[in-house]
Amino acid sequence: MKKILFFGGMSSGKSGLAEEKTIEISQKKPYYIATYLDNFDDKQMQEKVFKHQKSREEKFINLEEAYDVSRVIEEGNTYIVDCLSMLIFNNLEEEENLFTQLEKISCCKANIVFVLNEITTGVIPMDKQSRKFVDLTGRVGQIVGAMCDEVYEVKFGIQKRIK
Repeated sequence: MKKILFFGGMSSGKSGLAEEKTIEISQKKPYYIATYLDNFDDKQMQEKVFKHQKSREEKFINLEEAYDVSRVIEEGNTYIVDCLSMLIFNNLEEEENLFTQLEKISCCKANIVFVLNEITTGVIPMDKQSRKFVDLTGRVGQIVGAMCDEVYEVKFGIQKRIK
């Protein structure tokens, strides 16, 4: 069983490449774990989510899990977690829960492809909550990168394997 990470900036193409890899390594129809939580009534994001759901419904079994992805991952299956960034955001006040999930996932005998937004290369955010999000994203990226067999950086739809 493999664990793989795709990371890059917004609209870099990481999700599409991660989906292709998930299908490639799966022996049966894989699961798509969507972590977006629509609690801001953002019409633009709702349209984006709907478009994503329609595009993957033939290729994946869709699961929505905003807080605890370890709860829905079962051994022997293949999953894509899209995306870790939203999972981090949803657990911003529950750091220990997030790290417990990652520990459980690292021990699980399942193929898991993770998607993570790269946000740690910019300037230091002005507000406390944004700094916490950036810091936590960096820490989660380090943990997931260490547990993964393969790690890909994605820019402009081009992937570069770094591990």
